[in-house]
Amino acid sequence: MDERRERGLEMMRQVYGWEIGDAPGDFFGITVDHLFGDIWTRPGLSMRDRRLLLVGVLAGQGLNDVLDIQIPAALANAELSPDELREIGIFLTHYIGWPLGSRLSVQIDTLIARHGKGR
Repeated sequence: MDERRERGLEMMRQVYGWEIGDAPGDFFGITVDHLFGDIWTRPGLSMRDRRLLLVGVLAGQGLNDVLDIQIPAALANAELSPDELREIGIFLTHYIGWPLGSRLSVQIDTLIARHGKGR
């Protein structure tokens, strides 16, 4: 395994918060090597900054299934606190619209509660 792949897999582990091993296929390889090995590891933005941007984009697109991965990872990595996540929900609601924002707010509270229970 080359250095780029190892760097990408390690960053995926940090971003998602669980163990990820190498896998076959071009899509997986491009994702690991480029997105996580090159883009997520670039200097200039902290992990927290990247997570904030990603949460905003996902919320704006209504991609709640991916938020179900990103929000718990942000909590587990101590990148965002429960209070910060709730404030993010309030702030984003005014830009993404009330229906998406309402769903986001409920989702944030649910994921915070799960995190508090150690799930």
